[in-house]
Amino acid sequence: MNNFIFQNPTKIIFGRDTIKNIGKEIKNHGIKKVLIIYGKGSIHRNGVYDSVIKSLKEENIDYTEIGGVKSNPVLSKVHEAIEIGRRENVDGILALGGGSTIDTSKAVSAGMACKYDIWEVLEGKRIIEKALPIFTVLTMSATGSEMNGSFVITREEEKKKWSAGSPFVFPKVSIIDPTVQYTLPKNQTSYGAVDAISHVLENYFIGEDRTDVIDEMSEGIIRAIIKHAKILLNDPENYNSRCQIAWGATMALNGNLKNGKDNGDWATHGIEHSISAFTDIAHGAGLAIIHPAWMKYVYKEDIKKFRRFGEKIFNISEGTDEEIALKGIEKLKEFFKEIGVPITLKEIGLNKSQLNDIADNVALSLPRGKIKVLDREDVLNILNLAYE
Repeated sequence: MNNFIFQNPTKIIFGRDTIKNIGKEIKNHGIKKVLIIYGKGSIHRNGVYDSVIKSLKEENIDYTEIGGVKSNPVLSKVHEAIEIGRRENVDGILALGGGSTIDTSKAVSAGMACKYDIWEVLEGKRIIEKALPIFTVLTMSATGSEMNGSFVITREEEKKKWSAGSPFVFPKVSIIDPTVQYTLPKNQTSYGAVDAISHVLENYFIGEDRTDVIDEMSEGIIRAIIKHAKILLNDPENYNSRCQIAWGATMALNGNLKNGKDNGDWATHGIEHSISAFTDIAHGAGLAIIHPAWMKYVYKEDIKKFRRFGEKIFNISEGTDEEIALKGIEKLKEFFKEIGVPITLKEIGLNKSQLNDIADNVALSLPRGKIKVLDREDVLNILNLAYE
């Protein structure tokens, strides 16, 4: 294993009827007024909003709010929220929602604390030196943003979907009550499962035989997510399965699985960000299309690790290293198809003529990848593999 330092400052409060604790947790951090950030209104239908407001009022925490965060969060909403937060003199941020809402909240918390445009951080021109405290109530498990210091924001007019991160934007406290995810549409549950698996895979193929403990953890998480995603398709209120998906998604990207692994590969996410910047499809849908294509393109770079994937995840034992590796990739695609997510770019309505534009967009932030360092031609080859 490589040398590493691991620290995660986020406090997780997990389980039924835990949302009532949010006011007390915010008060414990000395916060007087929060900016509540949420998406398109599901928090009003599933009772999250009412529970949160009741908890804030019980602890005399003042609040203001802004809704309308999109599934691929955009810079214009970040700017709007920063303006409201400054005008209302808030001293904390409270995200109610999934990864997009939490990512927006991270950008807002850093943007309010700095004197420059937060986009300069996403462009890599500045670093975050401070941020307002962030608290979250999770309503969709997928991105792991509730327990990490990363965020992704899209600048729509330039079709740039870029990421940034800092220790300063780790949430102070995140509440995960799996029961509020009972009412998620099936496709959102499926996208969340794909997203979590993809996060594990970004780190999994780094390390060869030197990271066996982390690899065993990674494989266990993937197998559990596959098992419980299938259960939830037919039994969406299965509490145990909601718990397994929720905690699996959090563990997938809270830093545990990158220890000793040179921070992972992340080429797939870089390519998908350009696809969703062009099409506004759900992030999980894009990952279901791109990750198997990337795997098929690079598997020969570490054939034994890809064989291990086929063996450990799908119990494929007969065949050569290459045969087992390729069968494992096909089994992953079959699982994605089984849970109702797209597995080709053609399915989401992209024309093949658009692939060059997407490759050009990815090229704005090349090189990508560590298992195989990708140039623009590599990216285009992967997009073609993913097309049909």
